[in-house]
Amino acid sequence: MQTVSDVMSTDVQVISPDATLQEAAQKMRDGDFGVLPVGDMDNLIGIITDRDIVVRAVAEGMDVDTPIRDAMSKQIVFANQDDSLEDAARLMSDHQIRRLPVVDADHHLVGIVSLGDFAVESSDLAPVTEALSEISTPT
Repeated sequence: MQTVSDVMSTDVQVISPDATLQEAAQKMRDGDFGVLPVGDMDNLIGIITDRDIVVRAVAEGMDVDTPIRDAMSKQIVFANQDDSLEDAARLMSDHQIRRLPVVDADHHLVGIVSLGDFAVESSDLAPVTEALSEISTPT
């Protein structure tokens, strides 16, 4: 059985909750990704996505100097590194998310898994495909 740690990306950038929306957007642009875990010291305290910046921050009139903590999602859905791919896919499907932070036994961020990671790395796609097929389905 493949686990999340078999397919996750470990090169994850974390941003401070005190950084600005502009800094987050620049990091996303420069790294060509759409999500940044938000960390305070060694703790994962939120997630900021490109969609959060547009739909939450810009739509509500926040400016580029607004701290990330004012626009980030505080409800974090995450997987454990030892979870099966099917369990992680189910979490993604249930919560309609395309990227999932991964933590170790001490709840420290160790990686992130995305839809693309499943497609590229998984050798047994049947259960994963079934779970992931629901992600883009309106609830």
